[in-house]
Amino acid sequence: MARRLRFPSAPAAAAWSHFIFRFGIYQHSFWSYRPRFGAGSGNCGGLDDRERCYDADLLFSHCLASTVSNSFPFAGAQRRRGNPDVADELEDAMKIGFIAMSGLRLCDVELLNLGLTFPGVSRRKNAIEALPSLGLLTLAGMTPLHIAVEYLEVRDVDLENLPSDFDAVAISTLTATADEACRLAARFKSIGTKVILGGLHISALPSEAKRHADAIVIGEGESTWPEIVRDLEGGKLNVVYDGRLKPFDLAHSPMPRFELLAPDRYPRFTVQTQRGCPWRCEFCAASIRISPQFKVKPVDRVIAEIRRLKQLWRDPFVEFADDNAFVNRAHSKQMMRALARENIRWFTETDLSIAQDPELLRLMREAGCAQVLIGFESPSRPVLHGVEQRSDWKARQWENYRTAVERIQRTGITVNGCFVLGLDGAGHEQFDDVFDFVRESGLYDVQITFLTPFPGTPLYDRFRNSGRLLAERAWNRCTLFDINFQPAAMSVTELRSGFENLGRRLYHPDFVRERSRRFLQNFRAARAEEGRAA
Repeated sequence: MARRLRFPSAPAAAAWSHFIFRFGIYQHSFWSYRPRFGAGSGNCGGLDDRERCYDADLLFSHCLASTVSNSFPFAGAQRRRGNPDVADELEDAMKIGFIAMSGLRLCDVELLNLGLTFPGVSRRKNAIEALPSLGLLTLAGMTPLHIAVEYLEVRDVDLENLPSDFDAVAISTLTATADEACRLAARFKSIGTKVILGGLHISALPSEAKRHADAIVIGEGESTWPEIVRDLEGGKLNVVYDGRLKPFDLAHSPMPRFELLAPDRYPRFTVQTQRGCPWRCEFCAASIRISPQFKVKPVDRVIAEIRRLKQLWRDPFVEFADDNAFVNRAHSKQMMRALARENIRWFTETDLSIAQDPELLRLMREAGCAQVLIGFESPSRPVLHGVEQRSDWKARQWENYRTAVERIQRTGITVNGCFVLGLDGAGHEQFDDVFDFVRESGLYDVQITFLTPFPGTPLYDRFRNSGRLLAERAWNRCTLFDINFQPAAMSVTELRSGFENLGRRLYHPDFVRERSRRFLQNFRAARAEEGRAA
């Protein structure tokens, strides 16, 4: 359920340099109270907490609602304010806590402190810690209304004074926070709370995870959540719920419970339009590891989620939690036309093939796209060979890199280019190569990370089999900014030093301003050309 991180600023604003993070690497954050929305709350929805009594068809798809209505008799129209019978039932209602292992983790404190000296990096860190988790919000949306739910950020949980009113907690974790999640699970189990563990790390290492939970979820959470809730109410949880056995149809996606978020804590929100990716990069630990098949969500469901956010927040900035947006061109263009009527600004992650479709770029601009994140991985063609394992797509696209950046940014959409340092075949020249590419291409934003062997990926298996892992179970080092492998062409110290020096150059305020000025100049020139042509 976790997605990758990605972060734009509006193109007309001052440039923000970023150490930023792709989807699927970090779990996002949650708020720990159930807010009341009303006058003076900063929320324009005008909804009071006491009035959150939606019919089941607002939270479930019609298909899911009909499937579970017999098992959950209090879902839907029966839950009404002023109904004493329902009120009595709710006094003894089951309560589930959804806990996100939110926040940035780094073992290399010196590198973190260096990054935070750059204003854009500091802002990015704050944004990461204030991005809600779409995965757990979605599961809350599948939970019947007669069951109370609450969102918590792990940093708001006091391990010495745990909330004791939960019958169960669902904890979603990625690899960097896996050990921390297991300690939290043990504490909840010690006070008699049932613990359900899920997330990318759990799906990658289910046998290990089983030791720490009453139940684990493998694969897509939506596939098994209704069954988990029924079993919780029946007092007979299974140890393993495997969503891989029944892939989830995004046409049945429930409405995420956005209204549970604090109205003043979240600067942006995630919405998913599709799941999966056609490419198979060796290092990728995103949704392809839990949902190998690429699939799209119907446009009307996406728009319904956007409109729900607009009911609750003024001018919400949306980050589409897609691993590779615009793969399905017909779906994407239909989506853009619909989004153009919603008057929002948004960001997503994609590949450079969008530069070859002028109509799509125009529709994206008209629909409010602020920035796209593109994984270039390396500016060197030889280094790119073998990174994408299905068709060597990354290497085959190398000659289009600079042209793609220019075409996309001339539309007014900024590009955040991502580069992975430490790839096999990359020597000491990789640091200058990345800097030169950024300077020559005019990239507005840039992300650099270390090559990271996440469990469950082909890269992890290759490094483990060849003895190149520095520590086989150092999950806390799977942060993208800590090194846990022996580079092929240099020492660990040399890789880290080169990374640090490159970061100082890329995120220097003068270089950031230079890239911003160049973007604005090229965009204005492009608009002037359009005006003359018209």
